[in-house]
Amino acid sequence: MKTHLTQLLTAAAKTIAPEFEATILLERPKSAEHGDFATNLALILAKPLKQNPRAIATQILEALPASDYIAKTEIAGAGFINFFLNAQSQQAVVNDILKTGANFGRNNVGQDENGKPQKVQVEFVSANPTGPLHVGHGRGAAVGDCLARLLDANGWDVTREFYYNDAGAQIDNLTISVLARCKGIPTDDASFPENGYRGDYIMDIANAFLNKETVTADDMQVTANGDISDEDAVRTFAVAYLRHEQDLDLKAFQIKFDVFSLESALYSEGKVDETVQALVKSGHTYELDNALWLKTTDFGDDKDRVMRKSEGGYTYFVPDVAYHLDKWNRGFVRVINEQGADHHSTITRVRAGLQALDAGIPDGWPDYVLHQMVTVMRGGEEVKLSKRAGSYVTLRDLIEEVGCDATRYFLAARRSDSQLVFDIDLARAQTNDNPVFYIQYAHARICSVLTQWGGVATQLNGVDLSPLNNPHETALMQRLSSYPETVANAATELAPHVIANYLKDLASDLHSYYNEYKFLIEDETVKLARLSLISATQQVLKNGLDLLGVSAPEKM
Repeated sequence: MKTHLTQLLTAAAKTIAPEFEATILLERPKSAEHGDFATNLALILAKPLKQNPRAIATQILEALPASDYIAKTEIAGAGFINFFLNAQSQQAVVNDILKTGANFGRNNVGQDENGKPQKVQVEFVSANPTGPLHVGHGRGAAVGDCLARLLDANGWDVTREFYYNDAGAQIDNLTISVLARCKGIPTDDASFPENGYRGDYIMDIANAFLNKETVTADDMQVTANGDISDEDAVRTFAVAYLRHEQDLDLKAFQIKFDVFSLESALYSEGKVDETVQALVKSGHTYELDNALWLKTTDFGDDKDRVMRKSEGGYTYFVPDVAYHLDKWNRGFVRVINEQGADHHSTITRVRAGLQALDAGIPDGWPDYVLHQMVTVMRGGEEVKLSKRAGSYVTLRDLIEEVGCDATRYFLAARRSDSQLVFDIDLARAQTNDNPVFYIQYAHARICSVLTQWGGVATQLNGVDLSPLNNPHETALMQRLSSYPETVANAATELAPHVIANYLKDLASDLHSYYNEYKFLIEDETVKLARLSLISATQQVLKNGLDLLGVSAPEKM
């Protein structure tokens, strides 16, 4: 319907302003009394036409082609045009949903001018292989996977990627921690590494290494040699062991990746050195105090950054630049990095490094979605520790406490840039206060009615929907009609929480309707119309839950 109205307005604008090329905006008013859609087209045309906006609005309405779906129009305020749709237009969405099914809400925004899906990469989680995934990683996993699902629904060719920082000081700390435990040194002993990891999992790795076990993780299989004098063997085994651990965490969270990339490979394949040489060649570097610097101030940074330290070795953002150059060379039109808020400082320097390469990479590439910290609560008190991890609550802890569905929903249901309180008691509650239960129960309620009816879906094809005219039905149909727009907006804004909020509102509309009316009644025409409406609602609930990676149970 939004497309239909846009076409009408475009035709009208061409009539009164033939040179007009601006994008036409249509929005849904917050209040139903202002109609189903509103446009500021008259205000936009006021300046080039040098006329009063309300006078232009009148001209637009006079030039507007006829439509079978518009009940009335009105000019409001400074010159806004409000559209009120008739019952036929509102009911049309029901048949549209029943016809398109799982594809309702999908679009082709991500396709190029030839209709081919453009390549987009979403990098998320990307945890250091130094321990089990914590709840912060879990929030990144939920948001990142939802982003990938949203982009796919909007026509993009999506690649999900996990980047392992398997080089550097933290891996060194992991190695010496495992070695200490192999030697029988307790974590509370004065000789245990000051910056070592103290969780129970370190002892598990040490025992597995001493027992010469074999572990498998994505692209590698490592068998321990049990030789604690072989530090490289300990390092390699520990990283593989924890990569396997994280694979299990992700599997429990029902998340799959297409590509796993290793920081160490950027060094071993010479990509870091090649990138540094390219930056030097570009003329954006200089030597000072035996260190190599990048002129990041040329690209908006507050100060220049060291690339190669005076004592040798590259700073951490250099491999990041090399990694993103590799992404660009792999043909990704768009790259989105979902990371913790502590990565904020890296954005400017990574983008600056990419611009300094003069490789044709667009300014502002890649995109970033940063999530804030998660506080876990139980019984009104903060939960801080996991015995296995030693210093934080793990993602597996949450999944075991409340299940995968609730964990995913709660971690994705708030804006990424806002802090999140994860209330375990609420997530476990089988009440309407729990939004996951509330939404899934709406779906199950509909399935129950359709099962009691005992009919087949084809019986609902093209039924007479004219009986759908009470306020509950109108509100439900209006909500359903906004779903495709909601999916498009959520992808544009990189905001999965928009889908979570929409589903909660849709469930509320359904529950209100369910509590007010009966569906399996004697009047066949009214019965089939209502069954069509709730069947369409069931489909949209399922489609939306799928975008969040949450199941749509038929019974509860």
